[in-house]
Amino acid sequence: MNIKAYLKPQCGWSMGVRAIMQKHSLEYEDIDIINSAENYAEMVRKSGQPLSPCVEIDGIMLADVSGEEVEAYMVSNKLVGQNDADVAVPTDRGCSDEEHEKMREEQTSKPIRFF
Repeated sequence: MNIKAYLKPQCGWSMGVRAIMQKHSLEYEDIDIINSAENYAEMVRKSGQPLSPCVEIDGIMLADVSGEEVEAYMVSNKLVGQNDADVAVPTDRGCSDEEHEKMREEQTSKPIRFF
């Protein structure tokens, strides 16, 4: 399979997609849409909408999906088999308020550098 996943570096939804890829031992291209305007524009152009995650599997775009939905698509299309392995993160939701707060704290604790 050729898999391109348009993901945010830190996001519950994106982490869920990554967990599904790992669960099924799938190779995929993890495309950062936050730190690259070009990647984000490509995702919007290909998916026809601005929300993430988006996962392209063999030319089929799954737009604004959870890891759970990606897995359901792959199982129903016999791209992967049923796998009951446990994953370390939820695959069906975004970040909790606590996770968002932790990310904010980490971001504000980094020194600002001017070049």
